[in-house]
Amino acid sequence: MNRRPTLLAALTLTAAAALTLSACGSDDSSKSKDNDKIAGADTGEKATPSSNPSEPGAVRRPKIELPSDVTYEFEWKKTGDAQKDAVLNDAEQRIRAVDMAIAKQDSLDKAYRFYSEGAAAAESQKYIKEFVDHKARTTGLTRYYNESLTLKEDGTAALVYCEDQSKAFNKFLKTGKTDVTSVTKDSYVVYAGTLRKNDRGVWVTERLISQRGSAKCQP
Repeated sequence: MNRRPTLLAALTLTAAAALTLSACGSDDSSKSKDNDKIAGADTGEKATPSSNPSEPGAVRRPKIELPSDVTYEFEWKKTGDAQKDAVLNDAEQRIRAVDMAIAKQDSLDKAYRFYSEGAAAAESQKYIKEFVDHKARTTGLTRYYNESLTLKEDGTAALVYCEDQSKAFNKFLKTGKTDVTSVTKDSYVVYAGTLRKNDRGVWVTERLISQRGSAKCQP
């Protein structure tokens, strides 16, 4: 079981979303401390907060709380375009929500389904269930970088980005053991997704594909 297996690769992707898989690179840093407790769940632990971005008066969004050892570096830049920034914010929240569902061992958790619909939601459920079946969760630092975002005339958004899993691992809940794996080219993954703004004003991910070991995302 990989840190983030390419279960979503079976999904189809519109030609528009497959557009420019931008060149990826850079490095990352930081070391995360292991902690099995879900932050904010009657533990006294300080929660790892979710930014849960939303406009004033917007729909109430699910609160996302993660174990303190699940951390991120989102290097996605603010575009200055309100609509594009909303797409990036909701895509980030979907990523966090999936990891929260894994930590809670709940493949039907409402938060990730708030940010995904259709095929992407179904495949995310399968992905989360794989961790539940293995009684495992994620731990460590995951970095997201070199995003490419295009708003399409049909109202959808095409988002491509890189993920660095070199400091993210699987942690087995029964033993508390972290499966620390070597860094290889497969530690770097490229994703391409299609998002659509739903009736609640949320940019939900409808389709997502990934390629592990992509040359475009190597450091």
